[in-house]
Amino acid sequence: MEQYQQIKEQIIAFSSLSADQLKADAQVKSVFAEFKVLLNEGKIRAAEPSGDGWMVNQWVKQGILVGMRLGVLLESHVDLGKLGSFSFIDKDTYPLREFTSAEGVRIVPGGSSVRDGAYLAPSVVMMPPSYVNVGGYVDEGSMIDSHALVGSCAQIGKKVHLSAAVQIGGVLEPVGAMPVIVEDEVMVGGNCGIYEGTIVKKRAVIGTGVILNGSTPVYDLVNGTVLRKSTDGPLVIPEGAVVVAGSRQVKGEFAAEHGLSIYTPLIVKYRDERTDSAIALESALR
Repeated sequence: MEQYQQIKEQIIAFSSLSADQLKADAQVKSVFAEFKVLLNEGKIRAAEPSGDGWMVNQWVKQGILVGMRLGVLLESHVDLGKLGSFSFIDKDTYPLREFTSAEGVRIVPGGSSVRDGAYLAPSVVMMPPSYVNVGGYVDEGSMIDSHALVGSCAQIGKKVHLSAAVQIGGVLEPVGAMPVIVEDEVMVGGNCGIYEGTIVKKRAVIGTGVILNGSTPVYDLVNGTVLRKSTDGPLVIPEGAVVVAGSRQVKGEFAAEHGLSIYTPLIVKYRDERTDSAIALESALR
């Protein structure tokens, strides 16, 4: 705990320095290396549960940005044997994350990658190709399917299924902004997008093609309410909600004349036994 507090204080102090000042301070690199170890081990997070809600750890996001300013561009090559090599260019402070079999993470071959500074818990599965960015946190038993993205600082709970082509938006700036949070046992259908600090509560089901963000209201047909992002907090999808893609009429004479409507997500029900059986996860895959 003492080490954690010391690193926190140092990161906060470093966050006000310019790139040149960071590179000139010999202590910064060693502190940042310790900071990344804590991120990789899941001991610190960009956001964490707090009471009935979530708390943003602004200093963690500041630390990630310190690494951006501290780093220099580096060309890297991954040897592919007879196929040659795969090359990429990124800040030297954020190489590819390396795993060992002891960590219990399964990354199926085919083009997936995890950036250093992201945490994947034991029994997480990544199907190819998929990507987890720095600050991402993926808890036990979750699956990241093909062509799915877990953006910077996004928080994914236990036994979550991110289906093919799901995009979980990232956020680093502003540092106080809430990242996207997907809580335990959520099922996210294919081609969904969850952005702008949206919180999806436990056991919700997000149907194929649903887009959730701060500017699109969600209509709860069960309770007769409209859910929106506000100045006081992000859009929150309630626990157990089943959300599908829908539409609503556009106001105005021109819209009425042409029969126009606009996309909006709809909560059509809340989870029941029938829903549970339809989306049951297969433990053998984990």
